[in-house]
Amino acid sequence: MWSFFARDPIKDFNYEILPENQEKSGIWTLSRGKRKTTGEPVSVFVYEISQGTEEQTQLAKAAFKRTKTLRHPNILSYVDGLETEKSLYIVTEPVTPLAAHLKLQAEKGGASDLEVSWGLHQIVKALSFLVNDCHLNHNNMGMWAVFVDRAGEWKLGGLDHVTSEQGDSISLPPPKVINPDLERYDPPESPGNGGEKWTGDVWRLGCLIWEVFNGSLPRASSLRSLGKIPKQLVPHYCELVGANPKIRPNPARFLLNCRSPGGFMNNSFVESCLFLEEIQIKEPAEKQQFFQDLSENLDSFPEDFCKHKVLPQLLTAFEFGNAGAVVLTPLFKVGKYLSAEEYQQKIIPVIVKMFSSTDRAMRIRLLQQMEQFIQYLNEAAVNSQIFPHVVHGFTDTNPAIREQTVKSMLLLAPKLNETNLNQELMRHFARLQARDDQGPIRCNTTVCLGKIAPYLNAGMRQRVLISAFSRAAKDPFPASRAAGVLGFAATHQYYSVAESASRILPTLCTLTVDPDKNVRDQAFKAIKSFLSKLETVSEDPSKLAEIEKDVTALAQTGGSAATWAGWAVTGVSSLTSKLIRNAPAGSEAPPAENSPTPQPAAGPVPTNTAAPSRETSNEETVEPDKDRWDDEDWGSLEVNDEAVKKQSSDWSSGWDADDSWSNEKDVDGQGQSSPADEAPKSARLSSAQEGVGLASDYNWDGAEGKSTTSDLLSSVSQRSTTYLPNNHALTPSGLSKVELAKKKREERRKELEAKRAERKAAKGPLKLGARKLD
Repeated sequence: MWSFFARDPIKDFNYEILPENQEKSGIWTLSRGKRKTTGEPVSVFVYEISQGTEEQTQLAKAAFKRTKTLRHPNILSYVDGLETEKSLYIVTEPVTPLAAHLKLQAEKGGASDLEVSWGLHQIVKALSFLVNDCHLNHNNMGMWAVFVDRAGEWKLGGLDHVTSEQGDSISLPPPKVINPDLERYDPPESPGNGGEKWTGDVWRLGCLIWEVFNGSLPRASSLRSLGKIPKQLVPHYCELVGANPKIRPNPARFLLNCRSPGGFMNNSFVESCLFLEEIQIKEPAEKQQFFQDLSENLDSFPEDFCKHKVLPQLLTAFEFGNAGAVVLTPLFKVGKYLSAEEYQQKIIPVIVKMFSSTDRAMRIRLLQQMEQFIQYLNEAAVNSQIFPHVVHGFTDTNPAIREQTVKSMLLLAPKLNETNLNQELMRHFARLQARDDQGPIRCNTTVCLGKIAPYLNAGMRQRVLISAFSRAAKDPFPASRAAGVLGFAATHQYYSVAESASRILPTLCTLTVDPDKNVRDQAFKAIKSFLSKLETVSEDPSKLAEIEKDVTALAQTGGSAATWAGWAVTGVSSLTSKLIRNAPAGSEAPPAENSPTPQPAAGPVPTNTAAPSRETSNEETVEPDKDRWDDEDWGSLEVNDEAVKKQSSDWSSGWDADDSWSNEKDVDGQGQSSPADEAPKSARLSSAQEGVGLASDYNWDGAEGKSTTSDLLSSVSQRSTTYLPNNHALTPSGLSKVELAKKKREERRKELEAKRAERKAAKGPLKLGARKLD
C-alpha cells in the first residue's frame, strides 16, 4: 500500500525522454523526447536538483515559472512540465539551439540573409514584448538563449534570469555568477548608472547580432570590428552597442528602423511571414493576391519554412478560407520538398477533395498540374474518388476543360481499373471523337487512344483500335486524319496480318489522295510499314507467330508507363484556346492543295512508333502527339439526333468495324457526310469502288483494250486533283450517290405504304371493341 503512494511520478509522465543527442543549455540539459500516446516529437529541458547548487536550483525554478506563464509566438512554447524533489522537466515544442542550427546551415552553404533577417525580427519582437508589454528584463540575451523550431523560426528562451522592472521579492544571481564566461557580454556601464533598465538587454542583442554573422565573440572589444555584418544593418547595430546607454534604442524602435525602406528586415520574405501571421484577419481579396505573388517568391524561401510554415497555411486557406484554385501553384511547389510519405499524409487528401470542386478554375489547374502529383495517387483513390469527377470534364461546355481532361488520361490510364478504362473511358472517347465540334480535341482524343492502347485488354483493342483510327481517317480536320494514320502505325503490333491486309491498308490507301499533303505523306509511310510486315510473312510464313505475338498480349500495368507518359505529356500544347480565338466551330473543311492555309508539319515518323507532330490548319496549332481519343459513337461527325440516340443506346456497337460501322454514315476524306446510311452495304461498296476504280478493271500487263499501269496512275492523279467527294460520284444509273439514296428511300416508303393499305383491305371493317393496330 505504501509503495503505491511512493510511486515515482516520472513513470506517470506523459513524455518519454530519448537518450541520444543530449546537450547542455546553461544549467539545463536539452533532450529530444516524444509523447507516449501519439509519438509526437518534443524537446525536454531537464535540471537535476542533486547535481546543482542552491543558486542554480533557484534559477531553474524561476525559469520553470516564467516559461509556463509567458506566452508569445516568438517565445519558446511551453507544452508541459513536471517538478519533483529530484528533477525539473520543461516540455516544449521540438527545437534546436541556434548555435547548432547555424553550424548545420554553414555545412550547407550558410544561412541566407533572408532567414537571418526574419530570425532577428522574431527575437527583437519577443524582447520588445518582454520590455514594453510585460515590463520585464531578460538579462540573459545571447546565442544560448535562442532556439530554432522545425520551420526555421527563431524562439527566445533562457528565461532563467528574467526580472521585473519594479523588482522581485527574490533576488536572482546575474548570469556571470553562474558562468563567468558570460561577463564579456555585459554592457560597459555599471548597473543603474544612466539609461533605461532595458539598455543591458539591447547591448546583449548587439552581441547576438555580431555572433550570428561572425561566430563566437572573443572579447567585448571585438564588437567594434563589423566583420560580415550586412551594410544595411550596420548603422542600427552601432546604435545597439554604443558606449552611451542613453542613445541605445528601445527594441520596438530598433525594429521600426530595420523595417524602414532599404532596411535589413524590409524584404519579401519578412513581408510574407508577417502576412501569414495575420492571414486570419485579412480580406479575401488580399489573400488571393498574396497567394498569387507567393509562387514567385517560394524558390528563395528556406525549405523548412516552406514545409512547416507555408504549407499548413495553404492547406488551411483551402479548407476553411475558400482560397480556391489560387493555392494550387504554391501548394505543388511546396510539395516538392516533401517525402513520399509526407505527401500522402498532407497533400493527397486535399487534392482528392479538390477534384470534387465545381470551380472550373480549380478543375483545369488540377488537370494541368496532374503530372506533379500523379505518382503519389494510389489506384483505389484514382478509381473511386478522382476518376468519377474527372470524367465530367468530357462533357463540359468549355473546350479548354475537355482538352485538359483528355490529356489527363495519359497519366490516369495506368491506374484505372478494368471497368473505368475499358468501358467508361472508351465510351467518353467514342463520343468526343465523333461529336465534339473542336477539331483539335478530336485529334487529341485519337492520339490519346493510341498511347493508352497498351493498357487496354486484348479484346477491347481488337474491337476499338481499327474502328477508331478508321473513323479518324475520315475526319474533316486534317490533323485528325493524320492522327488516325499515325495511330495505326504506333499500334501496328496489335493487328493480325489478315486485319492489316483487309481492313487497315484499304483505309490507308484512300488517304493517299487526301487534300492535305502531310496526311498523304504519313499515309504512304504507314502503308510501307504494313506492306513490309506482309512481305516478311509472305517470304517466311514461320515468322507469323513472332509478328502477331502482341495481338492477344495482356494489358500492361501502370509500372510500364515511364516511356510513353513523359513523351505524350510534353508534346501537347494548348490547342483549344487558339481554336476559340481563330476559328469558329464548324469551319473545319479541309483546305485545297493550293490553299494558302499552312499544311500540317508532322515530320517523318518511324514505322514502329509513329509519334505525331504538330499540324496547322486555319491558324490552329495542332499536335497529334497529344491526347485526342474519346467518343460514345464512332459514327459521322454530322450525325442527326435520332442516329445519336440510337447509337448511344449501346456504346459497344460503335466499335464494331464490320457490322455497326457499316450502318453508320460515311465520312469521306473531305469531311462530307453521306446520307445514304439506309442503303445496303453492297450498294455502298459498289458506289465507292466506282468512285475510285477497281484494280481488276486495269490490265497490269499492258494488253490491248485495257489501261496500262501508267494509265492507272494518270487516272488516279486526275482524280486526286479534283478530289470529287465520294457521295457525289455518279453511279451507272447516271445518278449521284445522294440522289440514288434519296430515290431508294422514297421507293421504300411507297412500298411500306402499299403494304399497310393491303393489310387494311384484308382485315375489313373494324368491330366494336377491337383495337386498332396501325
